[in-house]
Amino acid sequence: MSVSRKQLSEKSSIGVFDSGVGGLTVVREIMRQIPNESIIYFGDTARVPYGNKSKETVTRFSRQIVRFLCSHDVKAIVVACNTASACALDELEQEFDIPLIGVVKPGTKAAVEATRNGRIGVIGTEATIQSGIYSRYIRELRKDAAVYGKACPLFVPLVEEGLWQDPVTDEIARRYLAELIDCGIDTLILGCTHYPLIRSTVGRMMGEDVALVNPAYETALELKRLLEEEGLLNHEARTLGSIGHQFYVSDGAEKFKQFANAIIKYGILSAKVVNIEEY
Repeated sequence: MSVSRKQLSEKSSIGVFDSGVGGLTVVREIMRQIPNESIIYFGDTARVPYGNKSKETVTRFSRQIVRFLCSHDVKAIVVACNTASACALDELEQEFDIPLIGVVKPGTKAAVEATRNGRIGVIGTEATIQSGIYSRYIRELRKDAAVYGKACPLFVPLVEEGLWQDPVTDEIARRYLAELIDCGIDTLILGCTHYPLIRSTVGRMMGEDVALVNPAYETALELKRLLEEEGLLNHEARTLGSIGHQFYVSDGAEKFKQFANAIIKYGILSAKVVNIEEY
C-alpha cells in the first residue's frame, strides 16, 4: 500500500522503523529537533538483528514495514536502521511515492565536515560494513578520504540487553576498536542506531581527539529540512489530549516499552504487537 504525495498533509505523522530498539535514538532526536511532529514507530523485535541477514531478506522485511506504516497516516518515513538504509533504501524509494530518508547520508556528510586528516572510521553491523555504503558516500564528498570500516556485531545484543555501561561491553569495545585506533582516524561514525547508547564507552576507548558522529542527530536535522522543502513541516504544537506518538513491535511489547522509556524518558504508555508478515 502506497500513498500519493498529493495526499500528504503536514498534520500527518512521521513513520520511523528499525530492526529493534536502536531506532529509538533517532526518535529521541526527532522529538528534540521537531517537537510538533507525531511519530509512528515500528521495531521489528521478532526478527532482530538485521545485520547478519542477506540484502534480499532485509529488503523484504523493510518493504513489509513500509507498507504497514503507509497503512497509517504518515507523510514521511525514516529508515532508522543503518543496515536497512544500506540494503533497502534505494529500492524502497523506487517503489513508494512518499518521502523516505535513511541514516547513512546525513552521518556521512557530518563526518566529512568533521574530519581534519581525512581518515574516517565507521563501525556498524556486518551487513552495513560489507555493503561499503559509507565508504562510497564519503568518497563522493571527499575523494582523498581514507575510510576504515569495522563490523561490531556484538554491540547490538549488548545494547538490547541493557549493558550500556558494563565491563563486558568495555572489553568488547576495546577489542573491536583497537585496529581503528591504530589506523589514526580522527573521526568515527557510529554506523548503527544502537551505538549512541554506548557512546560514552566508545568515546572513552577512542580518546578525546577522535570526533564521534551520531547519525541519529544528523538524520533528525535532515528530516526537518526535508519536511520544510516538501511543505510538510507541522508548525502547530500538539494540543494536550491529541493522539501523540504510537509504538508498534513484532514481538515483546512489554520489554520494548521498558527499554523505550529508558531511552526516551517520555512515558510511553503502550506498544502494540503487529503481525508484520501480513503486509
